[in-house]
Amino acid sequence: MEYFEKLLHLLKMEEAEDFKAYQQQTAHHSAAQRRQEGLCWYPVAIRGSEMGRGDYLSVELERTTHQDLSHQFRFGASAALFSNHHPGQDRLEGLVSFQVGNRMKITLKTDELPDWASDGKLGVDLLFDNNSYAEMKNALKTAGALTEKSVSWPLVQTLCGLRAPVFDLPKTPVKTSGLNAVQQSAVEKILGARELAIVHGPPGTGKTTTLVQAIKALYAQEAKPILVVAPSNTAVDLLSEKLAEQEMNVVRIGNPVRVSQHLLSLTLDGRIAEHKNMKEVRNLKKQANEFRNMAHKYKRNFGKAEKEQRKALFDEAHKILKEAERTEQYVTQQVLSGAQVITATLVGANHYTVKGLEFHTVVIDEAGQALEPACWIPILKARKLVLAGDHCQLPPTLKSDSAAKEGLNLTLLEKCAGLYPQAVVLLEEQYRMNQAIMGYSSAVFYQNRLKANQAVAGHLLFKDDAPLLFIDTAGCSFEEQAAGTSLVNPEEAFFLLGNLSSFSKVFPLHFPAEEFPSVAIISPYKEQVAFLKEKLKEHSDLMAFSQQISINTIDSFQGQEKDLVYISLTRSNPQGSIGFLSDIRRMNVAMTRAKKKLVVIGDSATLSRSEFYAGFMDYAEKQGAYFSAWEFMDNL
Repeated sequence: MEYFEKLLHLLKMEEAEDFKAYQQQTAHHSAAQRRQEGLCWYPVAIRGSEMGRGDYLSVELERTTHQDLSHQFRFGASAALFSNHHPGQDRLEGLVSFQVGNRMKITLKTDELPDWASDGKLGVDLLFDNNSYAEMKNALKTAGALTEKSVSWPLVQTLCGLRAPVFDLPKTPVKTSGLNAVQQSAVEKILGARELAIVHGPPGTGKTTTLVQAIKALYAQEAKPILVVAPSNTAVDLLSEKLAEQEMNVVRIGNPVRVSQHLLSLTLDGRIAEHKNMKEVRNLKKQANEFRNMAHKYKRNFGKAEKEQRKALFDEAHKILKEAERTEQYVTQQVLSGAQVITATLVGANHYTVKGLEFHTVVIDEAGQALEPACWIPILKARKLVLAGDHCQLPPTLKSDSAAKEGLNLTLLEKCAGLYPQAVVLLEEQYRMNQAIMGYSSAVFYQNRLKANQAVAGHLLFKDDAPLLFIDTAGCSFEEQAAGTSLVNPEEAFFLLGNLSSFSKVFPLHFPAEEFPSVAIISPYKEQVAFLKEKLKEHSDLMAFSQQISINTIDSFQGQEKDLVYISLTRSNPQGSIGFLSDIRRMNVAMTRAKKKLVVIGDSATLSRSEFYAGFMDYAEKQGAYFSAWEFMDNL
């Protein structure tokens, strides 16, 4: 079908661009450079190994130095164990089967470690993510083949724009706890949908709370397990935790990002480990490893009798492992069959443990950030789909501009919300922001339909403080500067930190030291973020509260909220060029993180050529919140 052929073509464009970027990042880079980029752990120590599923070897590794560096290793990622004695030669490829803290397990395509693994200088590289692309391409090909065969699948026809979704009226009123009227109607929409329901959740409107109650009600209605997925591990973790709090039996496929015992106990591995039959499996694996270790004592120069003995030992080890594998498979099926909710990332929805499972209902959260091809992996397991998210916030991250322009940046959520407004419930009441902070976002993105709950509508940092400020740096000669592939505006950064430092001097009058408000300093540009982080250290008064101050790019604050938010827009040039500040959905995220006070700092001369920023400045002026930076200079 043409619909899926086009998606497949765009996905291949994205894959090619992604691979090109990966090669540029890794080609001729040393282990130390790759480590700095988050693509390598080096050095690592082997802490243990055992035979795993299908005669693969599972090796546990620990990162022994540079433990503070961030990295991109995740459950399911492709990786390679290597020796730095012979770079490029001594390496074994596999998949990350577990990663928490500074430990990971890799399942390697071998039944024993090579000699070089005991020579030291070991590391592990993150490889290009072929696995995710393969899963997405297979899903699109499968979906295309099904529609070509004219298989009657109402959900697929609906998602392709060929058939409007149908809704049934609930037979009895649905009981949910702690929801407002619109959230309640979203639950009813989900329960009444035959094929598709959409929950559009603007910032602070309680989308997760609504979704959790809807999933609970769905299970009560269908009495069948529900698959709940999201593009990011963080979103999956949040939903897993919230559903477990509602006393639902949740099984999380994969490893959580946050190292918490509660989350680990929800994982499939955690559940399997607790099963009574696993003692038998552990004993069998121990026995198999003993036979394997005995076989390894025969090295290179040995005669026919030793060779036969070695083979017999390996055969016995494999026989015992097959028995362990059968028992483990039985335990896995038992754990999954008892689950009310199975949670995973989009690609994790096809993990070998759940590959063959089908579900009546699949829920995709954060669908505004999900690539459509990835959504089809769980969709193919479903008869009914619930999409939840906000296509007015961060879009999916794409490497290929061409694929984005041709439509890969258009999410299934946005597409379906446009096609079927009758399937959408917009959550209208927000519980985060002062109404002055909310107002501009509501007007531009949500047709002025957002309302601030009365508990937050007028809340301030302290009495008589202003909830909103736009500080205009025009005429201050705060010029942007190129810094690698990013930008920095040092003078604007100095001004922002000076303003925060000056403003925070009144905090002791209003807050005990332990209640210093939470602060976010946000910039769209990573070099500006790096500069701000460095210069914060020079403000001893602010460093005293450094635990309460977060500085980062917009993307890293998605889903978070802070009492006070400063935004450094950074751009200031005679051409009026604003680059990716023109991605106003990203700015919607930045401007809606603040609960009680939002301070936006930027150059009106550069920004005002954009309709969005000109509109924001008009809005600030009407709120009495527009000031020139010169008005603050004396206090810095």
